[in-house]
Amino acid sequence: MNSPEPFLGATSHTPVRHHILSVMVENKAGVLARVAGLFARRGFNIYSLAVAPAETKARFSRITIVVDAESAPLEQIVEQLDKLVNVVAISDIAPKDALERELLLATIKTNVDNRTSLLDVVGSSGAAIVDVDAGSVTLMLAGTPSACDELERELENYTTIELHRTGRVALPRLGKAASATIFPTE
Repeated sequence: MNSPEPFLGATSHTPVRHHILSVMVENKAGVLARVAGLFARRGFNIYSLAVAPAETKARFSRITIVVDAESAPLEQIVEQLDKLVNVVAISDIAPKDALERELLLATIKTNVDNRTSLLDVVGSSGAAIVDVDAGSVTLMLAGTPSACDELERELENYTTIELHRTGRVALPRLGKAASATIFPTE
């Protein structure tokens, strides 16, 4: 069975093929494993998963899941998530109404020949240099998934020592919260 190609972001030429689910859960041991296990058992493809406490008292956590729209119907995914005891609320945020951000960190090998061009890439992408030594730099970009994709493509021209992306987090745009479909759990 062929798996679908990774989603590289919506453009004018490609349709949106993902759902952004924001799942509020009780912050208890094993909840993330149960959520991830649910997706694995059902064969739902996760493109991105990010989780962090959703409040200062850390009673709840928000899990942002970007899921392949073609691997399973949204209703089936929500129905299965809703069965999990520790799930408090589920929201589907339409990609056109979402503010999506991701963090990219990359350590790139540098030398006299490529340092200036790398600095140009950093400057034009909106990235920042966060660490430097004699033979490498670590840069950071907090931006849209498509901006991270573009920077990653630009960095293919350099020797990458290490590159890591966090996965997407998303909130509805202001004034668009009503367009996010909320699935209250019982």
